[in-house]
Amino acid sequence: QVQLVESGGGLVQAGGSLRLSCAASGSIYSMPAMGWYRQAPGKQRELVASITSGGSTNYADSVKGRFTISRDNAKNTVYLQMNSLKPEDTATYYCNAESYGLDLKRGDYWGQGTQVTVSS
Repeated sequence: QVQLVESGGGLVQAGGSLRLSCAASGSIYSMPAMGWYRQAPGKQRELVASITSGGSTNYADSVKGRFTISRDNAKNTVYLQMNSLKPEDTATYYCNAESYGLDLKRGDYWGQGTQVTVSS
């Protein structure tokens, strides 16, 4: 099993910045991919950004140029630097990780979510 613990959410004014962190712990052999999703009230959960263990990244069009995803493989931690925040970025942000355990079984894990609120 893998546990994901997120931190860094909060309330910020439009144009401001926040940095989210997500630390993974547990029985981890490798984590090929980690990412951030978000879900606003009444909307479906959507991918914000993802990153492979090799550093390849993918971003939603709505956040390109404003958000940066990074990871520290040694710490099994993924970060999301969010700049130039807009009210429409308001959502609960969830960390996600694809992980292989010591038994080499694949699992897909989610964090508990952290709230990001951007005021206008």
